[in-house]
Amino acid sequence: MPKYTQTRWSLEDLFSSPEEVLAALAKLDEKVANFEQYRSKLKPDISEDEFMAILHDLEDLERFASRIYGYAQLWFSEDTQNPEAQNLLGQMHQKMTELENRLLFFKLWWKQLDDENAARLMKNAGDYRYYLEKLRLFRPYTLSEGEEKVINLKDSTGFVALITLYSSITNRYTFTLEVDGEKKELTRGELSVYVHHHDPDLRAAAYQELYRVYGNDSSILGQIYQNIARDWYNENITLRKYPSPISVRNLYNHLPDEVVQTLLDVSRANAEVFRRFFRLKARLLGMERLRRYDIYAPVAKSDKTYDFGETVELVMRAYRRFHPRMAELAERVLAEGHLDSEVRKGKSGGAFCATITPDLTPWVLTSHQGHVEDVSVLAHELGHAVHSLLASEHSIFTQQAPLPLAETASTFGEMLLVDMLLEEEEDENLRREILFRQIDDNYATIMRQTYFALFEIEAHDAIRQGASVNDLANAYMENLRDQFADSVELSDEFRWEWISIPHIYHAPFYVYAYAFGQLLVLALYKQYKEEGETFIPRYFNLLASGGSKPPMEMLAEAGVDVSKPEFWQGGFNIIQGWVERLESLV
Repeated sequence: MPKYTQTRWSLEDLFSSPEEVLAALAKLDEKVANFEQYRSKLKPDISEDEFMAILHDLEDLERFASRIYGYAQLWFSEDTQNPEAQNLLGQMHQKMTELENRLLFFKLWWKQLDDENAARLMKNAGDYRYYLEKLRLFRPYTLSEGEEKVINLKDSTGFVALITLYSSITNRYTFTLEVDGEKKELTRGELSVYVHHHDPDLRAAAYQELYRVYGNDSSILGQIYQNIARDWYNENITLRKYPSPISVRNLYNHLPDEVVQTLLDVSRANAEVFRRFFRLKARLLGMERLRRYDIYAPVAKSDKTYDFGETVELVMRAYRRFHPRMAELAERVLAEGHLDSEVRKGKSGGAFCATITPDLTPWVLTSHQGHVEDVSVLAHELGHAVHSLLASEHSIFTQQAPLPLAETASTFGEMLLVDMLLEEEEDENLRREILFRQIDDNYATIMRQTYFALFEIEAHDAIRQGASVNDLANAYMENLRDQFADSVELSDEFRWEWISIPHIYHAPFYVYAYAFGQLLVLALYKQYKEEGETFIPRYFNLLASGGSKPPMEMLAEAGVDVSKPEFWQGGFNIIQGWVERLESLV
C-alpha cells in the first residue's frame, strides 16, 4: 500500500473548475426541458416500457444535477469562508430549487396515480421499485403542484438559507486557549482535542471557551433555531398534516413512530448504565464526582500520536482482517484523491462522507491531528464510503441506505479498529484509554444523541408555545439534569450546548438515527464474534442492499426485530457488561 500524506481533496472527477460547473448548468437546463415534454405522456394507462424510459431519463438527469450540486457543496466545505464558494453554493441552492419545481410534476403524478395502475407499473420496475413505493408513502401529506412549488421556493430563501447562515456564522469562529503558557488561536476541531486532554484545567478551559464563543451569539443562533422549528411546524403540521414534528423524519426513515418511541424510551430508561460508568471514571480520576468537563477525560495519560500514513495503515489493516474487499474499497477514496485530511481555518468542522453518484467514489472530509480519536474518525468515515461502494450497483434513487442504517458500516469499521488496537497495543495506558473511550463513544452516540432528540421534541413544542431563547436554554439544562442525575456536576455554560449542535439545525430529528445505528451495530458485531466468517456474506448483503428495500425488511433479513424493547435492551446489556468488566479491573 502506498504511503499517504495529508492533502486537500481533488474535485477533478466532478468538474475541473467553477466555470465548468456554471457551463454544465446550461446543459442541465436542456435536460430538464427535454424531460418536461413527458408531462403529456403521464396518464394512468401509460405503457410499462414508456414509464421505464421516463425513469431512466429522470435518473440520468438526477445524476448530472448531483454532480453539479456536489461540486458546489464540497468546494464550500473545504473553505466555508471563500466568498466565491459561498456565492456558487447560493446560486446552486436557487437553481436546484427552480429545476426541482420544473420536475415536480412527475412525483406529484406518481403519488396521485390510482393503486391498480401504480402496482402494474411497479411490478417490473426492478431497482426502481422501492423508490417508487417510498414516494407513495408521502401521498397523504402531498399538496397541489402549485403549493409544492411555493414551498420549494420558500425553502431556498428560508430553511436552506437559515442553515447556510448558521454554518457561515459558526464556521468562522476561532477559539483562544492558553496551552503551556502560550495562547493559541484554534478552530473548533483543534479545540475539541482538549476536551479529551489529561489536564482537568485545560479540559474546563476548552469547554468554557467553546461555549463563551457560541454563547456570545446565543441570541442570533437561538433565533435561527426558533425560525427553523417554526418553519418545520408550519410546513409539515399546519400544511401537510403530519401527526407530529418527529413523524416527518420517521416517515423519511420509513420507520413506524412506535419503533422510534420504543428506542427513545428504552434508551432513557438505561441512562443509569452510563451514570454508573461516570461514577467509576470519577473514582479512577480521584474525583468525588465528574464535572461535565470530564466525561471524555482519559483515564491514563498517553501522549502517543499517529502520523497520517500510520493512521491509514492501521485502518486498512483492521479492515483487511475482516475481509480484503473492505480494505480495497476504502483505499479507493485515497487513491483517487477524494480525501481531505488537512487541518485548515475555514474548513467545515467535523467529518463526513459525501456520496455524489453511484459511479463515483465518495469524497471524505476529516481533519487529522494525530490523536487516537483521529484514527477512529478515519475508520468511521471510510466505513461510510465502503457502504456506498458496496451499494454502487443500485440507481441513484436506491443506492444510499436509509438513515437508520446509514451508520452501520461506519460504526462497524470503528469496532474492527478498536478490537485490533486492543490486541496489538503494548502501551498499557493507551490500551486502558481505548477501553474507556469505547464506552465514551457509545455514550456520545447513544445516550447523548437520545437526549438531543428528546430535547428537540420538547423544543419544537415549546417554540410553538412562544418559548424564548432563554426558555430553551433552561429546558436544555433540565434535559442534562435528567440525563446525568447525580453522576455529573453541571456548570451554567452548558446551557448553550444545544446551539453548537449543527444536526438539530440542518436536519431536525436526525440525531436518533445515531443511537439506532449504534445499538444495531452492537447486535451485528455480537453476531460476527459468535459466527466468524459465516457472518461476513450476510453483512455484505445488508450493506449492498443500500436503500433498495424498506429498513424493517432489511433488518428482518439480518435477523433483527427492532419493534421489540428487548432488542434495544440487548445493546445496553452489552454496554453494561463492559462497565462491569472495567469495574472488576480497578
